[in-house]
Amino acid sequence: MIPVIALVGRPNVGKSTMFNRLTRSRDAIVANYAGLTRDRKYGEGKIGDQRFMLVDTGGISGEEEGIDTLMAQQSLQAIDEADVVLFMVSSRDGLTAADHIIAKQLRQRGKKTYLVANKVDGMDPDMAVMPFYELGLGEVFATTATHGRGVKSMMESVLAELPASEEDPAEPEATGIKMAIVGRPNVGKSTLVNRMLGEDRVVVYDLPGTTRDSVYIHYERFDKPYTIIDTAGIRRRKNVSLTVEKFSIVKTLQAIDDANVVILVIDASEGVVEQDLHLMGTIIDAGRALVVALNKWDGLDEGHKQYVKNEIDRRLRFIDFANIHYISALHGTGVGNLYKSIEQAYQSATDKLSTSFLTQVLQDAVAEHQPPMINGRRIKLRYAHAGGSNPPIIVIHGNQTAKVPAHYVRYLEKTFRRALNLRGTPVRIEFKSSDNPFAERKKPKAPVRSQRRAPRKGS
Repeated sequence: MIPVIALVGRPNVGKSTMFNRLTRSRDAIVANYAGLTRDRKYGEGKIGDQRFMLVDTGGISGEEEGIDTLMAQQSLQAIDEADVVLFMVSSRDGLTAADHIIAKQLRQRGKKTYLVANKVDGMDPDMAVMPFYELGLGEVFATTATHGRGVKSMMESVLAELPASEEDPAEPEATGIKMAIVGRPNVGKSTLVNRMLGEDRVVVYDLPGTTRDSVYIHYERFDKPYTIIDTAGIRRRKNVSLTVEKFSIVKTLQAIDDANVVILVIDASEGVVEQDLHLMGTIIDAGRALVVALNKWDGLDEGHKQYVKNEIDRRLRFIDFANIHYISALHGTGVGNLYKSIEQAYQSATDKLSTSFLTQVLQDAVAEHQPPMINGRRIKLRYAHAGGSNPPIIVIHGNQTAKVPAHYVRYLEKTFRRALNLRGTPVRIEFKSSDNPFAERKKPKAPVRSQRRAPRKGS
């Protein structure tokens, strides 16, 4: 088993910076902004030969209200599941009342705790850690997470008292199908994540922008592995002002690129809006398989439901390959049906395609509807083969392929999707022109015959 270490403390003491330092990543968003982290975030670290699992948590103070209460609950859950706790405090701020409250919570829970005084750069380490001995938690480690000062020696002391991690080849990290849950703020993404997991794993609050970072969660359903990615909501660019929100959007776009299947959550009470269409375009451009979930469906009257369905038929024709589900993440209605579409989309996106079958489909498509004439010569498409997966890429060879018009490309995409029974994934067509083997061979010039006339008689 790999030991689990939880990072806890007040907001803005450097927990996420320490998380990135120990996991050697940039997975956690870091900014000079209190309360940035809200959900538990897991990552794996390694010091020497010793591996460990690290849990980043939101800041707690003991006087939480509203959403801060939910953040504190996430932190307490991380403490319960951890083997040891790194209690981080800020040397710049000194000892605070909130630090006393957190220390009391840790003593009551009986967890092995190491006190870490962060941000000691520019200070005398001995003087910086002196006030924190008042908490009665033993030795205080002086660190600067941004520069790595004191971090290695601290972790060596922590790991020396933990059992060595055991490699278990029978239990590799299972990721399975990666599913990114994306959508505008406050459409119910985190509620859907918790419903699919069957537990309150991420913070849910009636406030747009509750989720700020992409959270990867590995789990199993019916002995089948999955990875679900909860992401921050994406608003229109003109409404994005905070630097933190810009980082969140970058994390969401990275999650889309990293996922196998993207579940786009739409607020059914508001219908399909321009930002939803923009997100669909982003997902298709990334080549990811797509499942659409219209959330909050239970609370609508029949008239509004019919209006939304009409809007979908009118505005979502360009994603006719994607399955659309009407769900209620809060009550669980229709959520289980998402898995069938997820499996189907993933299978379609990753299936191996036969060259002979693709070529036959191409020949049938050309026989039914020939490519147009270009400069008096007809475009010739000869054969096709697979060029990649997730999304499926079909490479078509022929002559003058650079001049194939867009409408004919769409015709080929629909033909291949129908013939291959692909559902839930876009298809990309790439063309390659056959080289002319005689292009570089120069024709020999014909010999020039002399045109001299024969002399006239008598001249």
